[in-house]
Order: sequence, then C-alpha cells, then structure tokens
Amino acid sequence: MTRTTAREIAVHFSYALALTGQGADELLNSSLSREYFAAIAEEEPLYREFPNEKQKEYISALVHGVDQHGAELDGYISKYAIGWSFSRISRMSAAVMRVAMYEVLYMPDIPAGAAINEAVEIAKHYESPETVSFINGILGAFVRDELPPERKNQPGKVEKT
Repeated sequence: MTRTTAREIAVHFSYALALTGQGADELLNSSLSREYFAAIAEEEPLYREFPNEKQKEYISALVHGVDQHGAELDGYISKYAIGWSFSRISRMSAAVMRVAMYEVLYMPDIPAGAAINEAVEIAKHYESPETVSFINGILGAFVRDELPPERKNQPGKVEKT
C-alpha cells in the first residue's frame, strides 16, 4: 500500500467521523481491521490491501488528529472559504481538507506541497472539477497564510510507507 492509498483511507475514515459521530478510537477499532477491509474490498478496491504497521500508524495519526483538531481545522476551512458557509461544503470535501490541513500543521515530515497535491488528487475521485478547484484554492490560501515558519523552506520529498 502506498502512502497515497493510506491517506485516502484516512480521508474515508475522517469522513466517517463526521457522518457517524463516532470518536477516532471507536471508528479505528471497527474499521482498521482485516475483517473490515476484507468485507468491503470487492466494492471498494482501495481496501484490497491491508496496511502494514507503519501505514496503520499513519492512518491512525491522521484520524486521531482530525478528530482532536476538528474545530480548529473547520475554522480554517471557514476562514478561507470566502463567500461560502461551512454548511455548504460537502462532507467529503471537508474531510479531504481536514486531512491535508492536519498534515500541514502537525506532521512536519510531510511537505506542505505534497499534502495539498495529494488532497487535490483524492478530491478528483469524489468531487466535480469545480469543487476540486475550490478545494485547491482554499488549501493554497491556507498554506500561504498558515504554514508554520519552520516549514517554509522544507524540501519537497515525501517519505514512502
């Protein structure tokens, strides 16, 4: 499994957090299991390969981070979604942006550009081209204004999992 696939699974789980109202631990205990992956692998190819330990840690870190920092991340989405109320943004778009923003703010080993590019690519699987552009615009403005100073000159290499 690639980091890209692990990130997209984390987006799915982050979407489920908002949809089900479960906490991260409860959701991960039920969803980050071989049984869950096997049960949905046929209808969702993303789940055909079960993550290794490093990938599970990455997925868990993202889901826990989105759960713990949800209000903060939603505040950033609202701040940069100029002219839009948060309620107009689809849950999937919000999940994609939450994961990317969490990576930018709290995962210094992930280059900001990689987090944004991956988020845009994931969004293309679920949203219209106009919505993908909207997400890209919000994330671009977010990175320009909110990227921690120590990350400004970070190289663009992404660690493989």
